[in-house]
Order: sequence, then structure tokens, then C-alpha cells
Amino acid sequence: MQKGPDGLLRVDLHLHSNYSHDGQSSLQELIDRSRECGLNRIALTDHNTVEGALELARVAPEMTIVGEEVKTREGEVIGLFITGRVAPYLMPEEVMDLIHEMGGLTYLPHPLDRRRANFRPERVVQLAGRIDIIETYNPWCEAGANAAAARLAVDLGKVTATGSDAHGIQELGRSWMEIEQYKDPAGFLEKLRDARHVVTASSGTGRRA
Repeated sequence: MQKGPDGLLRVDLHLHSNYSHDGQSSLQELIDRSRECGLNRIALTDHNTVEGALELARVAPEMTIVGEEVKTREGEVIGLFITGRVAPYLMPEEVMDLIHEMGGLTYLPHPLDRRRANFRPERVVQLAGRIDIIETYNPWCEAGANAAAARLAVDLGKVTATGSDAHGIQELGRSWMEIEQYKDPAGFLEKLRDARHVVTASSGTGRRA
């Protein structure tokens, strides 16, 4: 696995392609833009489909973390390092259990953004035992929502992450995680706890799903 010039891997854990209903970028455009930005790994997390991520893993395996952003009956849950699709509109507990059964990690995106159908804070607490990672910076969220997510993650002792939530290549490369080398999903989670959050520019306060 190629490393960046400082020895750390640059990883974007939340982005979309045109396999998403609202994504704009082809897989090749994502590959080219990621290389241009110096991203070593990208987690393709299209809405309710893993098809694009599996294809990306086929054409660019060294770059790809296979993911999916799954709409549950309450909020959205991202599965990372998964091997197949998780059906939408299940209960969140079921979605998280299915992700873990595949050896994947559960990632809660934009958990407290009031402009989306998300989990209530008390519900996140109830689900805490099934949550591996909480997103504490999403450029489409208001600052207060990101700050609240960060406080909640600290209270729950959860690993945190920054995701670009890019829906087009112009949004890719504005934020990422810098993480040490890892061997498997468990190792990734361990290294992510001490990873560096990097934000180079804000996408503003627009709305994304």
C-alpha cells in the first residue's frame, strides 16, 4: 500500500460516485482526482448500493475501501470494508449487525445534522455498542452539528473521523484522514483512533444526503 510523503496514508472515508442517485463522478474521475489530491485510499459509500465500490475495487484495488451508505428506518449508517450490499430500510441494529457479520466497520455519518433524517442523540447512545466510528466533521453540516457529534463521540469513547461527503470531484480533496499503515479492518479502527483530521477547505452550508 503506497504511503504519502510523510509516511501516513491519506484516506477519505465518505464519498459518492454516479452509482449514487445524487452522485456526479464516474469511477475513473474519482481515481484520477484522488491521485491528483494525493489520496491513498478512498471509501466509496454510495447510497444503498455497493455496486460501484465493488467495481472500483476491481479496477483500483490498492485505492479502494468498499463501502455503502445505507438508509435505515431511522438514520443512515455507512458500512466500511464490506463484501456485499446491505439492503435499505431495515432497523439500524439489523444493518449494523449485517455489516459486522461481513467483517466490516460501522460508521455513523453526519449523525446530528438537523436538516436530515438522522438519529436522535439518545438513540445513538442506545446503538453505541454497535457503532465503531462517528463522523465528527462533514463539510455539509453546520458547525454546531459537527461540534455536537464530536462531544457525543467523546462521551461514548468512540473513534472519530472526518469525511468529505463528496458528490462530485470538485469536492474531493478538501478533507481527509491521515492514518498509519494497517493490515485489516480491526487494525484500521485501531489506527484511526490516533489519526490526524485534515480540513483544507469548507464546502459551505449546502445540503447533501
